[in-house]
Amino acid sequence: MSAAMAVGLVLARPPRLLGAEPFFLEFIAGIEERLAEHGQSVLLHVVTTHDAEIAAYRRWAANRSVDAVVLVNRIVDDGRPAVLRALGLPTVVAGEPEGDAPSVRTDDAGAVREAVAHLSRLGHRRIARVSGPDNLIHTRIRTWALVDSMRSAGVEPVVVEGDYSEESGAKLTAMLLERPDPPTAIIYDNDLMAVASLNTAKELGYDVPRDLSLIAWDDSSMCRLASPPLTTMSLDVHLFGQLVAESLLELMAGKPVAERRCPTAALVHRGTTAPVSARIV
Repeated sequence: MSAAMAVGLVLARPPRLLGAEPFFLEFIAGIEERLAEHGQSVLLHVVTTHDAEIAAYRRWAANRSVDAVVLVNRIVDDGRPAVLRALGLPTVVAGEPEGDAPSVRTDDAGAVREAVAHLSRLGHRRIARVSGPDNLIHTRIRTWALVDSMRSAGVEPVVVEGDYSEESGAKLTAMLLERPDPPTAIIYDNDLMAVASLNTAKELGYDVPRDLSLIAWDDSSMCRLASPPLTTMSLDVHLFGQLVAESLLELMAGKPVAERRCPTAALVHRGTTAPVSARIV
């Protein structure tokens, strides 16, 4: 092991989302739990832009503050991997691989297909999705899988771009439901947007799930405590963090890093999905 005894993680996102959205808190807990067994810890830094993220990597490399970093939320034309290579900072990618850096992959496409299959079995044909930012690689993979799955059934999905916040989820849901041909089901790319949108649908007079089915991405206590409880695509986020930590430990020890995949998110059927109502088909 090298000397810093810390792994760096920079999150380029609004700090208010970090406190409201459970995903990264659970992800970090999984990394920290496994690293702590080896005397390592996570050095977390929250910034608002990728330029600020890169500046943090440069400081860490200059000061030898960390032994390795975790790269999250890869984007299209992402300049961060090249900077990390130039700085000589060992890197594990959480998500789709990039270059020779080891990665821990998630099956976003498989999870989308399962969500679409569930809604199709319930008779839904007008399916919409409120996505995360479109420049994220995993957002594009989910969009591709959604379009591909629904075109196979002769249906064109509607995709609108959100930013993971409750405000965007509520606003975009209202926009979708005010269309001349509103969807009978909506899939959300995170739990925060889905919970906010459940309230919006109720305010607009929709009975969930009689009039509208909703699926959230990532299970959390807020999904389970919603009324009705939200059907979700449940990824074991804590395990995801632990798998990333395993790869980090191998990387820092100079060992070959095993290829790792987090199990595909599983559909948890609760109270927000039901067969499409005969009166709205």
